[in-house]
Amino acid sequence: MSPEKLGQHFLGDRTWQQQIEDAIHIDKGLWVEIGPGHGEMTVRLAQRATKVIAIELDPLLAAQLRKNPAAQNVEVVSGDVLAADFAALTEGQPFSVYGNLPYYITSPILHRLFECSKQIRAIHIVIQYEVALRIAAPPGCRDYGYLSVVCQWFSQPEIVFKIPPEAFNPPPKVNSALVTLRMPGQNAHCEVNDQKEFFRFVQECFAHKRKMLRNNLRNRLGDNTESVLLAAGLPKEARAEELAVAQFSALFNLVQGRAL
Repeated sequence: MSPEKLGQHFLGDRTWQQQIEDAIHIDKGLWVEIGPGHGEMTVRLAQRATKVIAIELDPLLAAQLRKNPAAQNVEVVSGDVLAADFAALTEGQPFSVYGNLPYYITSPILHRLFECSKQIRAIHIVIQYEVALRIAAPPGCRDYGYLSVVCQWFSQPEIVFKIPPEAFNPPPKVNSALVTLRMPGQNAHCEVNDQKEFFRFVQECFAHKRKMLRNNLRNRLGDNTESVLLAAGLPKEARAEELAVAQFSALFNLVQGRAL
């Protein structure tokens, strides 16, 4: 299967490799790399980290990486990152993440990582620039949505810099960005009784982004919708894109019948 079909765009430019290495501040300890490819960044990680666990979908690339003499402290896992059990792979140890992610599964990979967010120190990912904007968008911004809330619930995201297509081989058709997500996020300050249900609630709030919040929540709250919004200190004309993460959690707790 071709690299394009696997969503692979290898970071071949050494100048950009060095810039990323400098930006993510590779420290001793355990690192998990997602999509090592030809090992462009794997070797740089291995030079500083105590151990690197590299998860590679392509079995040929995984086999090549195992033979790399500069990757002696690298454990290569051949398989799908979405099926990976990070807690088992890392034996419950704290770890940092670096990944050049396939653009079409960025969100599912992040959701998978967030399942063990308490173990993770930081996530450093190279992703499509437009997705980076959505992850880091503040409330009131056009790019702010469900993905923004989830990422900011678990982490403090920052777009470190933009990366041009020519840094990759083959070059993608879009710009990329290095994004750092440092743990913890708003979940350190806010509490909800059911996190999965909270995220379903947030999805409902953004179901029709151009509609007012009261319209998106009408099926859940019925005639009580406007009174619940007012009790949460929100105007009845409020839209989901205007709410900060803490406001979503407060509204959810109110809807669930427990103001924390």
